[in-house]
Amino acid sequence: MNLRDSGHIVTVGLPPGSKSRRKANRDGFKPVRSVSDAVKQAEIVCFALPDHLHGRVYQKEIAKNLAGGSCLLFLHGLSVHFGFVEPPSDADVILVAPHGPGLAVREKYLTDRSMSAFFAVHQDATGRARKTALRLAEDMGFRKKKLIETSFENEALGDLFGEQVVLCGGLTALIKGGFETLVAKGLPPDDAYLEVAYQLDLIIALIKKYGITGMFERISVAARYGSLITGPKIIDATVRKKMDAAFDEIKSGRFTTQLNRLTKGDIARLNKALMQLSDPDFEKAARKFSK
Repeated sequence: MNLRDSGHIVTVGLPPGSKSRRKANRDGFKPVRSVSDAVKQAEIVCFALPDHLHGRVYQKEIAKNLAGGSCLLFLHGLSVHFGFVEPPSDADVILVAPHGPGLAVREKYLTDRSMSAFFAVHQDATGRARKTALRLAEDMGFRKKKLIETSFENEALGDLFGEQVVLCGGLTALIKGGFETLVAKGLPPDDAYLEVAYQLDLIIALIKKYGITGMFERISVAARYGSLITGPKIIDATVRKKMDAAFDEIKSGRFTTQLNRLTKGDIARLNKALMQLSDPDFEKAARKFSK
């Protein structure tokens, strides 16, 4: 939507039975075409579909319909770096990877603000790939001073590691463990939620603005002292070894190979299993204090 609102002619390509077609129509993308038809008339093809489907959709509907000298725009370096998409030699291959979800990107665009984003050039067939990447990034709502140049490899490895080990997988496991420990020790669930989760955004905001040292300088002596003597006991050398193993699993391609094989049934089972990574009492408290 940001590209459209910045003056680009955007055609949305979706499978005939996709539930997203109705939403695309509501957002003003008419007509919604098949992926094959959308690619045939496109100068720039944006891979805005789930990463595990890139290779399948590329082979089935995109590769044979690409115009010569086209540009392939990726929002994540995974499928190119790990070889699930092998672009033709005459195509520019570029990356614009926001440091946040699409809804946040859209919200900032509508309020004339900008989050940061990575950009990269994997293949420059026309000699204009970098210029195109910067122009598209700006039209998506990222100011030049907020753009950080990287490579497809570094973005893919860093993003997968960050979300698995820290931002999503690691953080949620730490929160759940802290919550259940406090409840088991006799604290009410609401109290436990407020102590281990509710204040996270405040701490993260301090870290983002002042760094870890600056955050420590702005919290209480008790919090600083407790962090020093207890933090390294929780995240110790054994955890670092597990982090190394997680990175090696990603870099080797084993994780992405498994990801690329996921079926709809697998994803349904995945979503069900994710429910076990939280706690019903935690969810109740989260809903209660989000109001």
